[in-house]
Amino acid sequence: MSGDQSLPGGEPVPEEADEAVFWETPDIYGAYPRLTEDQTARLAEHGQRRGMAPNDVLIQEGERCETFFVVLSGTVAVVEDYGTPEEHVLRVHGPGRFIGELGLLHGQVAFYTAVAREPGEVLVVALDRLRHLVSQDSTIGDVVLRACLGRRALLVGQGAGFRIIGSRYSPDTRRLREFAIRNRLPHRWIDLETDEEAEDLLRRFGVGPEETPLVIWRNTTLLRNPSNAELARLIGLPSLPAGNRHGDVLIVGSGPGGLAAAVYAASEGLSTTVVEAMATGGQAGTSSRIENLLGFPAGISGAELTERAVLQADKFGARISIPLEATGLHPKDEDHYVVAFADGSEIAARAVVLATGARYRRLQVPGIERLEGTSVHYSATVYEAQQCRTDPVAVVGGGNSAGQAVLFLAGFAPKVHLLVRGPSLEASMSRYLVDQVERHPRVDVMLHTEVTEVIGQEVLEELDVVDNRTGGHRRLAVRSLFVFTGADPHTKWLAGIIALDSRGFVLTGPEAQEACACPEVWHGRGRSCMTLETSLPGVFAVGDVRSGSVKRVASAVGEGAMSIHFVHRYLGRTAAHGGTDNSPHTRSKESAWLA
Repeated sequence: MSGDQSLPGGEPVPEEADEAVFWETPDIYGAYPRLTEDQTARLAEHGQRRGMAPNDVLIQEGERCETFFVVLSGTVAVVEDYGTPEEHVLRVHGPGRFIGELGLLHGQVAFYTAVAREPGEVLVVALDRLRHLVSQDSTIGDVVLRACLGRRALLVGQGAGFRIIGSRYSPDTRRLREFAIRNRLPHRWIDLETDEEAEDLLRRFGVGPEETPLVIWRNTTLLRNPSNAELARLIGLPSLPAGNRHGDVLIVGSGPGGLAAAVYAASEGLSTTVVEAMATGGQAGTSSRIENLLGFPAGISGAELTERAVLQADKFGARISIPLEATGLHPKDEDHYVVAFADGSEIAARAVVLATGARYRRLQVPGIERLEGTSVHYSATVYEAQQCRTDPVAVVGGGNSAGQAVLFLAGFAPKVHLLVRGPSLEASMSRYLVDQVERHPRVDVMLHTEVTEVIGQEVLEELDVVDNRTGGHRRLAVRSLFVFTGADPHTKWLAGIIALDSRGFVLTGPEAQEACACPEVWHGRGRSCMTLETSLPGVFAVGDVRSGSVKRVASAVGEGAMSIHFVHRYLGRTAAHGGTDNSPHTRSKESAWLA
């Protein structure tokens, strides 16, 4: 094993470390908690003890995680590139610590190898039992989930995992990086333009620059310009089993609205499938901290909220597939709709919930396109924030997402300029955020300000901004730009299929019925269009994609839950009007929580 015994971030191992946990990584970041005796005893009820000898491999990098280990005695090292010249220790755990990170809960492959350093004993818990405990036992669940999220963030920040080699000017490089970042996948980007390591790797694998971008993992796996789906399969992101293409409810999109719909549908006995084109959590999943969500007085990160919701949906039996991009929707027969996907596959369902959300509009100013994905970002996650420790940054936008990003980035960057086109923050930002933003010593709020040019060839150097009252220009020396402006819905694939408003958002309820090309469809059913129902009976819309929706996480969650109430009503009426699908998963009553 490598002699590199430094800790994450390069901290030296403290000499005063307890002999029983010699070289153990200190819990500086709250990601390495020590389980209490009661928690260990609770886990022991669902696992078994096993001895370990030095150099026993518990988890192998690149293989699917299927077991949860608690160290009872001895020590276990978490190692990257185990058995290669690049091998190095990431951290060491002693008695009371557990081994695993976020991929463990989702059945992804491991981004590291866990190997015994000293003889001892571990508690072995099967993955299905761990998932059950995490969802049922709030004490253990909170400890494990928070630690796993923290460890994943550290792996991302350390550049562990696979490597993406490509040019900063390449759209495919940008696509792969965005997919990895949004799905919180540990990786490191090696810039073909500036990183000396890129040439060595290309030579080692015998490929030319024209074949990039490349994905390299463990120096054994090489993918040439892979699709998002190919990268997802390599890492073990969830997908639907072959042939599993029918169900009661198909939910398109996995933001807060889609995940809420999945939890309620699956928990109430409906056969539920969720498909997602990019990453679970939607825009909310990229939020650093959401503080106005009911039940979370200390706030919660978008990533943690997403992972908790995914675990809930999984617990109740919902199936999730990433990435799967919807391209079409049409009726199959009187009782089913079919959604077509970009990979040529189709899924049939008795009801469909549209929860595709919206994406922030790209800023259209000179010079910005070449820096998108390198210095210009449309989300603010730990990955981007790690690059902002020494230089000032700018955030464009006046809504809650911009405010959350400003406060998050101010914890890393020495200065954050908030550029707001309007005359005040109060117009579109919640009061609690306005107060925090205006009080923060590292935040400079610039009202009546718009970006007119992005300056820099390889990295952002300056912004040219204008005061829209006086017309006066000035230059801001910043190294990163974060954009949180208005959003456009993901509805191009629905144009001409269901009724949309003038901005492309999905019409629902009376507005959808009025805009319906065939109003007799409602007369034939003897009812009106339900509140969240689109112009197609049995197709519902929730969250940001819905016209007139309140753009808040809590509202999306409420609409997602409420949509299943309407799904039950629709399925009940369908059966009453001669439907032939007698699914054993469908209950005869309406949603239990509204019964």
